[in-house]
Amino acid sequence: MISWAKHAVLYEVNIRQFTPAGTFNAFIPHLARLKNMGVDIIWLMPITPISKLKRQGKLGSYYACSSYTALNEEFGNENEFKNLITQAHQLGLKVIIDWVANHTGCDHEWTVSNPDFYIKDIDGNFTERNGWQDVIDLDYSNFLMQQSMIESMQYWIENFDVDGFRCDMAHLVPLNFWEIAKTKCDEIKSLFWLAECDDESYFKVFDVSYAWSWMHLTEKLIKQEVNLKDLQNNLNSYLQLPKDKLKLFFTSNHDENSWNGTEFEKYGILSKAFAVLSFTWLGMPLIYSGQEIPNCKRLQFFEKDNLIWNDEFKYQEFYSKLAAIHKNEKFNNSEIFCLPSDQSNSIFSFYKKQGNNILLVILNLSKKDRIQYKLDSYFLNGTFKNSFSNLEYQFSETENFELMAGEFLVYEKLIN
Repeated sequence: MISWAKHAVLYEVNIRQFTPAGTFNAFIPHLARLKNMGVDIIWLMPITPISKLKRQGKLGSYYACSSYTALNEEFGNENEFKNLITQAHQLGLKVIIDWVANHTGCDHEWTVSNPDFYIKDIDGNFTERNGWQDVIDLDYSNFLMQQSMIESMQYWIENFDVDGFRCDMAHLVPLNFWEIAKTKCDEIKSLFWLAECDDESYFKVFDVSYAWSWMHLTEKLIKQEVNLKDLQNNLNSYLQLPKDKLKLFFTSNHDENSWNGTEFEKYGILSKAFAVLSFTWLGMPLIYSGQEIPNCKRLQFFEKDNLIWNDEFKYQEFYSKLAAIHKNEKFNNSEIFCLPSDQSNSIFSFYKKQGNNILLVILNLSKKDRIQYKLDSYFLNGTFKNSFSNLEYQFSETENFELMAGEFLVYEKLIN
């Protein structure tokens, strides 16, 4: 993995909905704020033009493109996009773009210039295999199509200096294509590669892939369909991955927000506790557009439905603290150990250890108040600072904690 991505915080930008204007220029003023919040990588949802044929809603899906080498005019022109990247780079931010390689929109320019690039049904018509109404599938047995796809990816590196790709539904595209694409693109510039998939074989190419199984387990935990042991087993399985490969943790993203609900709809009072877990476990955390407001509505996917910004940014300090905890150099190469609990249906607790440095995380992942949690461990003896309040506490080897529903405690041991 490229060095600047190893301990990074990722922020997903929905340009259409981010501002009333919905443009690159309107988003640029937010860059410095996001940098100060602790963001390292900006992920832009697809910036290519959207097909009109079979378009969903008035504006259509970003993921149904009509060209791989043009910009969506609604967002701005080439100079404005270049300026966004330049401004981000000057702040020390990296910018990756969403790449949709499995399918195109129904009137993509290739449907005219290269119809053989597509899979056809028995009647010779363009077709789609996953139930989406506004896209058609590409044929990866066609070598010329693969070559054209890679050239299109290279276009954005050479002309706009993008820093990597978030690859949509990466597992639907053959792994050997991604191997060639990564090799060819990295020859121009070393890039960061993020896969929207939970298939470990794709780590052969990608630096980070989605923690989908974790996210689905959190939803089942809320519905009491699984228990904390199931969640712990899942998280421990991620620890077995090679050290240079990470999972992407999130409580919201563009799909989850629009189709399954905001983090508040899904998690209720536990939304912050799951956010803490997503930043403190070993992995890469994601913040979706507006979570720092916080945004409490589902954003319409095919329409203009902009975020409602105010001057309060009630969750910005929360995410700033989480980013600082995540990027704390004392824990860059730490080990994680889950702790036993006599409240195993409610309390999930673990600590990160690197040398003498200890970070203790205690989460009440239940809707029960005043849970009593007794912790008995040699490492507790000493002075700890609460990472959110900055208050210091003197702990002995046995300590009792009381947590309200959804409450979280994060302590860093202070070393003399």
